[in-house]
Amino acid sequence: MAMDVKELMAKVGRIRILTNRLIDDQLAGDYHSTFKGQGVEFDEVRPYTVGDDVRSIDWNVTARTGVPYIKRFSEERELTILFLVDVSGSQSYGSRGRTKSELAAEVTALLALTAIRNQDKVGLVLFSDRIVKYIPPRKGRDSVMRLAREVLAASEDAEGGTDIAGALKFLNGVQKRKAVVFLVSDFLQPSEAYDRLLQATARHHDMICLTVSDPAESALPDAGLVELEDPETGDLVLVDTSSDAVRRAFARKASEDRAALSRFFVRSRIETLELATDRPYIDSVRALFRRRAKKRG
Repeated sequence: MAMDVKELMAKVGRIRILTNRLIDDQLAGDYHSTFKGQGVEFDEVRPYTVGDDVRSIDWNVTARTGVPYIKRFSEERELTILFLVDVSGSQSYGSRGRTKSELAAEVTALLALTAIRNQDKVGLVLFSDRIVKYIPPRKGRDSVMRLAREVLAASEDAEGGTDIAGALKFLNGVQKRKAVVFLVSDFLQPSEAYDRLLQATARHHDMICLTVSDPAESALPDAGLVELEDPETGDLVLVDTSSDAVRRAFARKASEDRAALSRFFVRSRIETLELATDRPYIDSVRALFRRRAKKRG
């Protein structure tokens, strides 16, 4: 059942307060050091002074004026930041006070607000087994809260499965120029369905995968007979959670799936950030920024 407008706006308001509190000068500085511009652009010409690099002399202006001038360049700072956010049925699940979609909305807002503080543009692609919504990249704090609102609203209404490959194809169709792309999903879809396309996209864009999980997806409680529903297919299955063997098998399968996904990301050389509904995330975001800045340094 979709949340009403009042409830939706209350959740967006809480996200605004939370993310504004989390962003500080250090986080903004780490972001700036981590995500560089796409190159340099011409700034101006000025008279040559002793000590300037002679390779920077603008010979055309020098010839016209008879006085040596040099070209000055500055970093092309503005970036395009795109969020590909999974809003399939499984994202509406949460056992620890917030759903995976609420966590995705919070982190999207945090990263987008940090980008806006650095004068970057932010855009959004919401997807399930289809493209739910596309918001082209733009500047402004108001656009950030719209992103959070759209993630929450779409997740509440979402049904069906996950098509990461379809989302990547759409991204590559609408974003030709290199962008920083945050792909936010629980990645419950087997990587074989999208591995080659994700690797190809990561070669063109600066790709970071944010894995969103809930602890109940890794360990079953001892609650007797429980009817479980697959949120993406609607299939029901009766599980005897009082059985030690059943709980161990469930935990083992979940662990194997996580390990396989981790190996895939390492093999593909794709940066990742692990998020969970029962854990704070700000330190993990800071660690990601610093890890990337160190690699670039």
